[in-house]
Order: sequence, then structure tokens, then C-alpha cells
Amino acid sequence: MQQLSGQDAMFIHTEAAGIPQHISSLSIYDQSTAPGGLVRFKQIIDLINARAPLSPIFNRRLRKLPWGVDQPWWEPVEQVDVERHIHHMALPKPGDWRQLCILAARLHARPLDIHRPLWEMYVIEGLDKVPGLPERCFAVMIKVHHAAMDGMTGARFLPLLHDLSPEVRSLPIPEGSDEEVFKRGKLLRAALTNNLSKPGKAIKLTGKLLPAWQRIRRGKKEQDFRSLDDKQRSRFQGKLSPHRVVDSVNMDFAEVRAIKQQIPGATINDVMLAIVSGALRHYLQGKDELPEKTLVAGCPIDVRGGEASSSGNMVGFMTSSLCSDIADPLERLIAIQQASLESKAYADALGPRVAVDVTDVLHGGVLQLALRAASSTGLSEAAVVFNTVVTNVPGPTEQLYFCGAQRVDGMNFGPLLPNVGLFHIVYSSVQNKRGTIAISFTACRDMLPDPDVYADCLRQSYQELRDAVLSQ
Repeated sequence: MQQLSGQDAMFIHTEAAGIPQHISSLSIYDQSTAPGGLVRFKQIIDLINARAPLSPIFNRRLRKLPWGVDQPWWEPVEQVDVERHIHHMALPKPGDWRQLCILAARLHARPLDIHRPLWEMYVIEGLDKVPGLPERCFAVMIKVHHAAMDGMTGARFLPLLHDLSPEVRSLPIPEGSDEEVFKRGKLLRAALTNNLSKPGKAIKLTGKLLPAWQRIRRGKKEQDFRSLDDKQRSRFQGKLSPHRVVDSVNMDFAEVRAIKQQIPGATINDVMLAIVSGALRHYLQGKDELPEKTLVAGCPIDVRGGEASSSGNMVGFMTSSLCSDIADPLERLIAIQQASLESKAYADALGPRVAVDVTDVLHGGVLQLALRAASSTGLSEAAVVFNTVVTNVPGPTEQLYFCGAQRVDGMNFGPLLPNVGLFHIVYSSVQNKRGTIAISFTACRDMLPDPDVYADCLRQSYQELRDAVLSQ
């Protein structure tokens, strides 16, 4: 058995406060490449049964301690009935993109069953009128709880379900786990030991934070970075409803890279932040709600370092200005590139692992009560941490196949956070043997009731940035 880290457990506690915390990935496949030109539901069941032993995500569930005296543990499940986790459905006629997004949003809004292994899969047929897709395509949407997987572990998890050709591989199955299932008494003794060690951890953390505060103070004095303390409120701040909307916009990776290369020192992430910033400008201007000062994005950063094999979450946050107060697309990108350098300098001064270390010090039961109290009293909506989240997830660099069917499109959805009702995932991949990069977004339906309008804003922002940079 393995105990959840403080950061992993935080996603469980946030969900207990009423905000589902899972990640979803939806892929669209052309089954004409499969043997016989057809993929049957039973083939999918057989594939997942064969691949399930390769990842603990499929084969473990939460075990909570009485009264929340310590963080939960991952408990192995000897025999997982994958058919209880995989669902088969179809879009209603006509089966267009909008209907697929509506169905995906409804599925993404449903919490996972916390008493079972924290994953689900949906096989969706009837994509008959989606522009640009071959005939008889189908989609597969998989949901995994954020406590079990972040973006980096997800980048390693999804290839396990795929092959690099239409031929389905037979992968070696690891030997049976000798992982011990602990009795309650042993878990309670471990909880006592963990709780007794927390004051020492807190003292050690304080020893790290004092030099960090001095580095930040010196950095501000030397103007290595500017303060982003004066954050603006937008329609995406407030109490979240249980309903979601989703959509995704594809872009040509070669064009995005060409834009990056025109700006010295710029990164792909800077370009995508500029596109998101322009889209937010257009959308909020259309609502007559654009703040005079810039909006701010929270950008998750992986802090594993040498712990590349670590499962679960090891994520810090970098807060970056979107420079949304700048109208010109080229000037905005240049400003974002400089702001990103300042944000990285601030994150380095603070220490990238602070978010991980803080959650490990906090007592699980206290954190859960605090989150619930903040949600019920409105305290979670009192302060603006950032206006939206933009996370960059590396995708596959080769063409993928699922049960012989070629992956031709897809989108990804993240969990909303308290007081942050808009989440973007930037995902690069190979589709139809061509490099693409997409911005998928998840939003609270009450805050963004017209996702098609926001998707158009993303397309418009991309077009404007492309014209402003590449036409010079």
C-alpha cells in the first residue's frame, strides 16, 4: 500500500468540497485502419483487460482512515471488473461536433465513484456529422482522478493503451504484486507517527521559507520580477456550478513554432499564452467586461526533478501575466515573453517545491474541514489567485492506434479549481501523421454559457497573432 502525498490528497479533499477533480482525455479514431475495418466493443474490453496490469491507476482504490486522522492510502484491488468501468453509448442524430462537446461536458461533470478504482472509460459512436472526420469514426473518453495522475504521469499513461501501428501488441505482464494490504491498526499507528512528525516538518519548511522570502524581497528590489498582487476579478471568478462546458481548437504545430522563432527567447508556451490572452480579450470585450489591468494565468509546472518515476502529483504553480491590457497581438506576445521570464525568476526565488511541501505539512482532516468551510461560507471566492489555468501537457510524438484504429483528433479537459471557472490544456500530438497543437478548455457553464463563441475567440486570436508575426 502507498499513502497519498499531501498534494494528491488535496484533490480528494477539494472534491469533497463539491468540485470534481479528475482529468479527462477524449480521442477520436478512424476504424478503417483496423483489421477488417471494424473495432468491436468486445475488442476494447479485451484490450483494457490485457493492459490494466501495466498501470496501478487501473488496479487500486482509496482507503480512508477513520475521522480523517491522516491522508488516505492507495489499496490494491486483486481483481478489477473493467466492464463496470467501461460504458458504450452513441450520439443522437445528426452526431455533430457540438453534440460531442455537450456529451463530453456532461460526462466530465460527473464525479468518479470514490469507492472504486478512480477511472472510467466511455466508448462513443455516432460521430456522423463532425466536419473533417472520416466515416464511421468513434471516440473514447477516459477519466482519471487527479489524485492518481497529473499531466506528466498522464503523458506516460495514455501510450500504454495505444500502439504505434494497427497491429495490437502483446505486452509483457509484470509479475503479481506482493503489495501488502494493511489492517486498520497498522494504518492508525502509521497515522500517529506521521502526525507526530509534522511539527518537525513544519519547522524545516519554515527554514526554507525564510530564505525564499528574502530572495523574493531582493528580486523585487532589483526588479527581477514585478508583483502580480493586484489581480483583477473576471466572470470566471465566483462560486462554481456543477455544470461544465468544453471545446477544443486545433492549430498547426509548424506555424506555432514559426511564430515562436520570430521572437527571440520566446517559447511555445509563450505563444499559447498569447493566444489565450487574445481570446479572453475578445470574449470579455464582447461582454463589455474586459478589466483595465491585465488578467493572470496559473501555469502548473512539474517539480519532479530527478524523481521522474514518481507517480501521482508533484506540481508547482507559476503565476504569469497574460498582458491582456495590450491590444496589439505582436506587442502582447513580446510582453508575455518578458513576463514569463519574470514569473520563472519569481518561482525560482520562492522555490518550485513549496506547494508540494506545504500540503505535506498540513493535517489531512484539518485541510478537508478548511476547504469545506471555505466553500460553504464563500471564503474560497474572496481572493483572486489567478483568473484562469493554462497547462501545457506533452503529447505523443508518433501516430497512435487504438485496437488498430488510427487516432485522428481529440481534446482534453481539466478540473476546475475553487474561484477559477476556466481551465485550458495545451496538448501537442500527431494526428493523421501531422503535428498539431490544440487548446482545449473546460469551464463552468454559468460563467461561460456560450463555449462556441469562446472557441471562435481562440481561432480569431490565433489568426491575428499568426498574421501579425508571420506577415512581417
